[in-house]
Amino acid sequence: MRENIDKRLRAAQFRERLNRALRESNLSQSALARATDVDRSTISQLLTDAGARLPNAHVVGACATALGVSADWLLSLSDRPESAAELLASSMSMTEAPRALVDERIYEWHREAAGYKIRHVPATLPDMLKTRAVLEWEYAPHLGRTADQAIGASQDRLTWMRQAGSDYEIAMPIYEIDSFAKGVGYYEGLSAEVRIEQLEHLEQLTTQLYPRLRIYLYDAKRLYSSPLTIFGPLLCVFYAGSHYMAFRDRERVETYTGHFDRLVREASITARQMPRRVGALRAQIDETT
Repeated sequence: MRENIDKRLRAAQFRERLNRALRESNLSQSALARATDVDRSTISQLLTDAGARLPNAHVVGACATALGVSADWLLSLSDRPESAAELLASSMSMTEAPRALVDERIYEWHREAAGYKIRHVPATLPDMLKTRAVLEWEYAPHLGRTADQAIGASQDRLTWMRQAGSDYEIAMPIYEIDSFAKGVGYYEGLSAEVRIEQLEHLEQLTTQLYPRLRIYLYDAKRLYSSPLTIFGPLLCVFYAGSHYMAFRDRERVETYTGHFDRLVREASITARQMPRRVGALRAQIDETT
């Protein structure tokens, strides 16, 4: 008996949603019949019949396409009337990523996620942990005369981020900090003096700000990650060079949170070990200069 009640309820919900979608689409019953390639009498029956039968999958899918809604919504399997393509479009966005320190979009995302844990895989050393000398070396060629102003504004915002009540977990490949210490690859041309100052600064921060700031180093020969930031349960942002690609749907955020947690779980250098590792790298530079 319960099964019959459920069938009637589902059929009633289908009629209600089909009528609603038809009204909002401004289509006539005849137009819907033509769009779905079924008889007008069939459409009329779907809209008014009080029976317990639901149409077949082909008719449901055709109606959903013609009316611009999802089949799942018509069948009460979802509360979202948007189609899969529309849901994807609303859950994903592309934002230009300027070559600059003062990035309004990133700052907005940090403010939105204030109080949540922020997980970050940087493209280089994290900007918020860099010394002024490193920032000038890195950004002055791109910012010209505005470099000094941009660095000052960036430091103000980074100070706000540190006070926003969010915990930061950062995962980097071991070779990134080793390359920095040696002044090779991306960091070629950076003086030993600047590198020593940066490592001293990093050693202090990883000691003083622990456990709110935790940095882990993973072996890139075993694990890989593109640059990304996960703002609590709210969104996941990938850095693709010229643009950020942001996802807001829960499933993707959870998937990449799991990916980040694996980087942390399998890290070769833990957050507790990080200050000692940085100190050892600094000492190596001292020995060679």
